[in-house]
Amino acid sequence: MCSVNHKPTYSIREALLPIWQRVLKRTSIRPTDDFFDLGGTPSSAVSLFAEISDAFGRDFPPVMICAARTVETLAGLLEEPAPPRIPSLVLLKSGTEHPPVFIAHGMGGDVLGLSELVGKVDSLHPIYGMQDRGIDGIGEPLPSIEERAQFHLDGIRQLQPHGPYFLIGYSLGGLTTLEIAQRLSADGERIALLALLDTYPDKRHLSMAQRALLSFHGTERGIASRIESGLGRRRSQSLENDGKSQRYLQSGSIAQVTQRMRGADYSASRAYRPRFYNGRVKFVRAETSHFPNDPTAVWARLVKEFEVETTPGDHVGMLTTHCHALSSVLSLYLRESAAQGGE
Repeated sequence: MCSVNHKPTYSIREALLPIWQRVLKRTSIRPTDDFFDLGGTPSSAVSLFAEISDAFGRDFPPVMICAARTVETLAGLLEEPAPPRIPSLVLLKSGTEHPPVFIAHGMGGDVLGLSELVGKVDSLHPIYGMQDRGIDGIGEPLPSIEERAQFHLDGIRQLQPHGPYFLIGYSLGGLTTLEIAQRLSADGERIALLALLDTYPDKRHLSMAQRALLSFHGTERGIASRIESGLGRRRSQSLENDGKSQRYLQSGSIAQVTQRMRGADYSASRAYRPRFYNGRVKFVRAETSHFPNDPTAVWARLVKEFEVETTPGDHVGMLTTHCHALSSVLSLYLRESAAQGGE
C-alpha cells in the first residue's frame, strides 16, 4: 500500500473534499472516509481523477484510488512532487482470517477492474490485487509472464512467507498466477486454491491434437481486440455524459501508459508456454466465450486435476455485469479451501 508519512496541508485536503462530494454525490465526506465504502466504482474513479487533473495538473491513473482510498491519503500524494508508485500488491478488501487471497487482473486492465468482483466475495480473508508493473508510468511493463510471476512472488512472500496459498487469476493474469503456483510448488509450498478465470494459453503452444479439438473464434490478436473493445465500451457507456473523463482517458500520459501496457500484455501472452502443473486447478469459464467451448481440451494435458464451472456473461461481463455469480463461485472455493486445511 502507498503510505504518507505526514498529514497533508489543509488547503489540498479542503480542495479535494468538494471534488469527492461532486463525483460521489455526497453532501458530506470526512477526510478519512473510504472511497469504495462511499459507493465509489471504477467509472467514478475515472471521473474523480479527471477532476483532479484539471484542479491540480497531475495525471494519476484511476487505479491509484485502490492504493489511496481516502481524501487524506490522496492529498498526501498530491503534496509530493514526484509521481507516486503503485505497489505490486494492493489491498482490495480487508479481512481478519489467514491466509490472504491474491488475485491477478487481465489483459489491458488493472486491479481497479477487479474491485466490483472482490467487493462481492463473501469471505473474511483479506484480498490483495496483484498489479502489474508500469501502470503508474514510472517503470516499464515486464515483458514476460515469468518475470511478472517473480515480481509478484517477491511481494507475496514478504506478506506471506509460507503456504497454504490462495491464488486467483483472471484472463491473462491467470497465466501469471499459474506460474506463481508452479514456483511455489517447486519450493515445497502448498497451494490451497488455484482458480483460473477464463484463462487460456496462446494456441501456438498447444499440440496439433489439441488445436484440432478446439474452436478458437478468430486470431489471438482479434480476441484481444474484442476483449479490450468490450472493456472500452463498458467504460465509455458509464462515462458517456462525462466529456471531461473521456478526454482524460484518451489523451496525454494516461493513454500512452495504457497503450504500452496492452502491447506488453499481448507480447507476454504470445511468448508464454505453460508447463505441466502437478496440482489442482479450479477453472471458471464464461458462458458466452470468445475462447474454446471446452477448456478441458486445452488444459487436460497441462494440469493434474482440472475442474470446470460456468458462470453467466461473456469474458468481460463475467467480471462486471454478472460479477455476482462469479463472486458466489469464488466465495464457495474459498470456504472449501479453508475447510480442507487452508487455514
